[in-house]
Amino acid sequence: MRTINQIVPAFKVNMGGTILDQALPFRGVDQIDPFLLIHHWSDTLKGGEHQSKVGVGPHPHRGFSPVTFIFKGGVHHRDSLGTSEVVHAGGTQWMNSGKGIVHSERPAKDLATNGGEFEIIQFWMNAPAKHKMDDPSYQPLALDETPVIKSDDGLSEIFVVAGELGDKKGPIKPNSEVQILRSNLKTNGSLNIEVPEHFNSLVYMLNGKIEIDGQVIEGKNMIHFNNDGTRIALKSLEETRLIVLSGAPINEELSTYGPFVMNTEDEIRQAIIDYQSGKMGILTEEFE
Repeated sequence: MRTINQIVPAFKVNMGGTILDQALPFRGVDQIDPFLLIHHWSDTLKGGEHQSKVGVGPHPHRGFSPVTFIFKGGVHHRDSLGTSEVVHAGGTQWMNSGKGIVHSERPAKDLATNGGEFEIIQFWMNAPAKHKMDDPSYQPLALDETPVIKSDDGLSEIFVVAGELGDKKGPIKPNSEVQILRSNLKTNGSLNIEVPEHFNSLVYMLNGKIEIDGQVIEGKNMIHFNNDGTRIALKSLEETRLIVLSGAPINEELSTYGPFVMNTEDEIRQAIIDYQSGKMGILTEEFE
């Protein structure tokens, strides 16, 4: 069974006026290869807003996969490929940004207008150098399209988004080896997850209380594991929601600047030039 390397409490960050919980990166740690960032946004929208005034407007990405899990409400994704799609609670939006894409991420129109609970997690996953200049792609995944494993006692469920767990395979097509899971646990629910030995693994808790490796952990925390086994085991002490991110380390040089994740500073400079010259596409949002 894997033991705990470190526990990182989420901390508040201000992203353009929106207050988020961040677990990665944190002081002294830029990544847990291949994972670069974890942002958790939970809010109650007041309503009475035009959709164009909420969320995050058009911005570029290159060289990695920004992934959004929707827990409450809905997210309207628009991009320079011509995509315009809303994914609701329980769903996933997975984007391989490749050589460049411009997109926006906004709460669904009904949330902006009427208000309501809104909760998402976005994490960034690095892409191997050989895939950084692939054509970009967008993959939506609804709750009812996501394979689920439910325990015999009905106390736990695991949704397999990407990679494999048991006899379930996630529908998402990543560009590296990963195992990406979402889980809901009732009190006394347990998880026993087989993980390839060479994968780096972490758990992020949205809420609740768990016991793992002899320690009790409560609230919004990231648990980073040692690579000393092939199984992650935990038990919930109260109703808990969490995600499990595991992946093969890419082990390549990393150079980042804002929304660009490349291998060298020259590649970052080229990304900026390409975006400014329109080579990543143009997104003109249309609202009802």
